[in-house]
Amino acid sequence: MATSGEMVPKMVQELAAATKEPPSRYVRPEQERHAGLVAADEMPDPIPLIDLSRLTDADEADKLRAALQTWGLFLVTNHGIEDSIMDAMMSASREFFRQPIEEKRKCSNRVEGKPFEREGYGNEKVVSQDQILDWHDRLHLTLEPEDERNFAKWPTHPESFREVLLEYASRTKEIRDVILRSIAKILELDEDYFVNQISNKAPGLARFNYYPPCLRPDLVLGLKSHSDGGLLTILLVDEYVGGLQVQRNGKWYNVPTKPYTLVINLAGCMEIMNNGIFRSPVHRVVTNAKKERLSLAVFYGVDEETVLEPAPGLLDDKRPSRYKKLKYKDFVVGLFQHLRQGTRFIETLKIEV
Repeated sequence: MATSGEMVPKMVQELAAATKEPPSRYVRPEQERHAGLVAADEMPDPIPLIDLSRLTDADEADKLRAALQTWGLFLVTNHGIEDSIMDAMMSASREFFRQPIEEKRKCSNRVEGKPFEREGYGNEKVVSQDQILDWHDRLHLTLEPEDERNFAKWPTHPESFREVLLEYASRTKEIRDVILRSIAKILELDEDYFVNQISNKAPGLARFNYYPPCLRPDLVLGLKSHSDGGLLTILLVDEYVGGLQVQRNGKWYNVPTKPYTLVINLAGCMEIMNNGIFRSPVHRVVTNAKKERLSLAVFYGVDEETVLEPAPGLLDDKRPSRYKKLKYKDFVVGLFQHLRQGTRFIETLKIEV
């Protein structure tokens, strides 16, 4: 189900059921394994839990500032999404991935005679024989712009899937704007500065991640270390199985799971737009030897023609720009090229100050 000559790996869910040892193309380099793929350091301080309903209060805004300065991510509660919607979204995700492979392939991102598509069910694009793969499968769906939604790729089972996802996405969009306005106020910019960078062509993407158990979590990663490329990522995680880790000062820390909270992290566009005052965190996902894990990441970006540059209100003679200008579409190309190499593209855009 791909163009001739394209390297198409098996679905990880099938591999996990058929083998005890992960195939060599999933095994991380020895240097990375020696540093440790599972163990995390003891937290120097907790990742803040932000009450979204109180962000207009000075103390809650201060907590958000501290979270952005130290971690680049935070947990949120009182975010406006009912527990029932979060339960329904996670339940629909689990039902989809537990279907027979033939049913899931009806949403495949690989269609006979056509090049690789991001949209749909599958796994990452393989561009070389020596590319090290991640231990997970995914379902990638476009949410925004609305006229670019490809419902042919959306699951029809469970029947509630589309309705639940659309309702959930309408809420995450509201959360996005609340967070962006709060960050603008913290930086003493016009409250709508970052929201106004989002045109009606700006992308909103949902990625459902399924991490099968792996009997050798010391050898593989569910998702390689990286930082995101858009504005914000809003993450709904499995409350029963951890796995998300964030890097700080070269050390890895477990991101805690709390029922009915969301994890929100800054992405690369926002790092450039706030001139590096708040950075996009490097993070990864480790595997579990006994349990499957699910998550839903909603990525929000800007229109591909948007020029990424620091907000003018953050620049003056004493605060020059720390990043080169470029269009978002060029940033995305560089981002994926560096992601496969395990490096951060945004580091190449920095200007020596």
